[in-house]
Amino acid sequence: MKTRSLIRLLLPLFAGSILASCASNKRNVAAEVAPVSSKGSVVPGQSAAPAADELDEYAAAGEISDPLETLNRATFVLNDKLYTVFFRPISKGYEKVLPKRVRKGIDNVFDNVRFPARFVNCALQGKFKRAGQETEKLLVNTIAGLGGLIRVSDKIPSLADVPEEDTGQTFAAWGIGHGAYLVLPFYGPSSVREGVGLAGDYALNPINWGTFWHGDHDWTMAVQGGNTLRLLPSGLSTYDSATKDAVDPYLSVRNAYIQNRAEAVRR
Repeated sequence: MKTRSLIRLLLPLFAGSILASCASNKRNVAAEVAPVSSKGSVVPGQSAAPAADELDEYAAAGEISDPLETLNRATFVLNDKLYTVFFRPISKGYEKVLPKRVRKGIDNVFDNVRFPARFVNCALQGKFKRAGQETEKLLVNTIAGLGGLIRVSDKIPSLADVPEEDTGQTFAAWGIGHGAYLVLPFYGPSSVREGVGLAGDYALNPINWGTFWHGDHDWTMAVQGGNTLRLLPSGLSTYDSATKDAVDPYLSVRNAYIQNRAEAVRR
């Protein structure tokens, strides 16, 4: 594959996954990020120095090996600049051009297509009832929801709040630890375990199968680009929530990420 084609393939993968691990669990992000980002923050009417027990809790929230902190911090700063200069204007343009209802329909279609990743990881963790629920969701949303445009399953109590599973969660269920914390270019917070899990999720996502089966085709890149674009608003919103008013945005994002992933594994 030529260098130019390789770049075209990798950019949607990295950029489209921007804080995806947080965004994919957006139902829990608000509850998890808010307390973390406020620890150590200067709140009007309060002392600038947090209490000792708050500092202890803040540190404990992000227990993970970070031997590459210097490099990770440099990558974090680079990503922050990229988000501000490049991705944020694109995200705002996407939200301005397409009405919210249209964007929701696009999200629904892509989420519906991701069924194989959720189903396989449910099965690998022995969560067969949940795998069955994922199958029911696929059938209901595809048939009654016009190919997934409408999430009809949200109106069915037994299918409305089925936790999503991914390869990183499967590794955790198998007893594999995070390993070292990593900040990936474009993507953001991750770890050795979650980084390998991303590769598994990528392979299980049907929107990427055209690349494996047919090589480098423009239509495949267009679909991947669409997935990239639709993930930007939620990813950047999560990032903003984690860094707002934080004394150390790097630690805030790291702690929020680890808490989020721990909660995803427990569900």
